[in-house]
Amino acid sequence: MDRFGLYAQYYDLLYLDKNYVAETEYIVKLIKQYSVSAQKILNLGCGTGKHDYVLARLGYNVTGIDMAAEMTSQAINNTPLDVKDQLRFVTGDIRTAAINETFDIVISLFHVMSYQVTNQDLSAAVNTAHQHLPDNGLFIFDCWYGPGVLTDPPVTRIKRMANDTINITRLAESTVNSLENTVDVNYTILINPIDSNQVTEIKESHTMRYIFKSEVELLIAGKFKILKTYEWLTDEEPTLNSWNAVFILQKLKSES
Repeated sequence: MDRFGLYAQYYDLLYLDKNYVAETEYIVKLIKQYSVSAQKILNLGCGTGKHDYVLARLGYNVTGIDMAAEMTSQAINNTPLDVKDQLRFVTGDIRTAAINETFDIVISLFHVMSYQVTNQDLSAAVNTAHQHLPDNGLFIFDCWYGPGVLTDPPVTRIKRMANDTINITRLAESTVNSLENTVDVNYTILINPIDSNQVTEIKESHTMRYIFKSEVELLIAGKFKILKTYEWLTDEEPTLNSWNAVFILQKLKSES
């Protein structure tokens, strides 16, 4: 089972406190600011589909791609009936995926682009977005923002969540690799069923890349231009104190 295998089983509980509605409404505000008539969205790294459900309820048709079959299975199984016809979920690698159609908007949220840790990975993901957009189409993604990560390096964090059946404790210990512009996030997850004293321990290691605007400019040269960069969930430009940033890119017109 891949690195998201067991982790996917408890993913939604771990992020139960995540405000998917507010995040999606923020993305829609950006979409409407730059592409009022957009209807079709491709989501690279859709996870369990929580952003996609909200997008569908806001009137969009959404195709979500994720490399973890456990994630896309959950997304399909939990799709609300009232938006079922507006949603499609596909298992695939965002570096190589080919849907063979174009979309008005490509998005990639919850730091999926920061999981593309090498230049080759990032370039491949950018190419996937490029191939699925028409001229002037938008690619919107968020990421760990380099200046903010270096200003305020990650610290050890503990998170506890519970529902009617299980308690979960997650310990996150991080190491910054400054030469690679990455952070190794080592998770220890303890799962304790409420009706049992048995504790299951899962260990995960996720490597995340923090990204600088200058890197984005190099990666998108000849393909996109940057329309705007914001601190995540704000209307302000990112600063040294911004851990998360959102980039709004526009596909350049093809030369005739």
